[in-house]
Amino acid sequence: MSVSPVKRQKMESALDQLKHHTTVVADTGDFNAIDEYKPLDATTNPSLILAAAQMPAYQKLVDDAVAYGKKLGGSEEEQIKNASDKLFVLFGAEILKRIPGRVSTEVDARLSFDKEGMIQRARRLIDLYKEVGVGKDRILIKLSSTWEGIQAGRVLEAEYGIHCNMTLLFSFAQAVACAEAGVTLISPFVGRILDWYVANGDKKTYEPSEDPGVKSVTKIYNYYKKFGYKTIVMGASFRNTGQIKALTGCDYLTISPKLLAELSKEHVKLTPTLSVKEAQACNLEKIHLDEKAFRWHHNEDQMAVEKLSDGIRRFAADAVKLERMLKERMFSTENGK
Repeated sequence: MSVSPVKRQKMESALDQLKHHTTVVADTGDFNAIDEYKPLDATTNPSLILAAAQMPAYQKLVDDAVAYGKKLGGSEEEQIKNASDKLFVLFGAEILKRIPGRVSTEVDARLSFDKEGMIQRARRLIDLYKEVGVGKDRILIKLSSTWEGIQAGRVLEAEYGIHCNMTLLFSFAQAVACAEAGVTLISPFVGRILDWYVANGDKKTYEPSEDPGVKSVTKIYNYYKKFGYKTIVMGASFRNTGQIKALTGCDYLTISPKLLAELSKEHVKLTPTLSVKEAQACNLEKIHLDEKAFRWHHNEDQMAVEKLSDGIRRFAADAVKLERMLKERMFSTENGK
């Protein structure tokens, strides 16, 4: 049914309506996009920072990170690592000037199976934020949702009061383990789940309500609300606005600038599809997962196993590219040339 031009002018955009029911988070390292769409929170990852760091507008941040790495000294590897961590924090600090909420900063994906390494790197990032005057209450540390990552999140939350965002989450087993670990927030991926089913099945298109990624997040949301878990569910990795609209009512949704722009131009009525009341009435049983049970249940989900390992490899590859770029700046241009 078409909407008359007069009514369309009066009706809020889909994005504005979404903000009434869900906390909208910007999935970007681009400050201009954050200024334009005014999200509450923002998320970053190595891929987003790599893209932003190559934009002319952000070269001052790259230069400052390079200078910091050199100032601390040490081996080439140590200087590059320090510069990389500093760059993530400088981007995060700038983003926080533009939003009222929190920014997510990711721990190196190459530490995904190293619990102690993730804890150490997370604490280092928090210390770097403290150096630039940002308290840990405004930071979410992103960790891969491996068993080791989830247990690192448990320790960071309980022992250090560091809030964690568990990323690369594809299976119900991962979501249950994160809830039991008491982490602040999870980022179940929607688009990458859809990608897998399209690539590996006969069906190439899905209605939003039947989208396997949407169904995955819906089940996780319902489970958390039914059993009273405080962990925030933040749907992530969207391929189209239909997926986003089908998750209206989810705690948080992190959305790319491209899809934020599309939602801001749409004028269709949005109604919440997820609610605490409906979740509490749904037919789900509570389960407990120790390490053995987690590994078995996660392993039973072929899509989740493949997408988790693929996601770790992709983020690790972009971290390597970022370090290569920093290395070139730091050691191939001696004496300012």
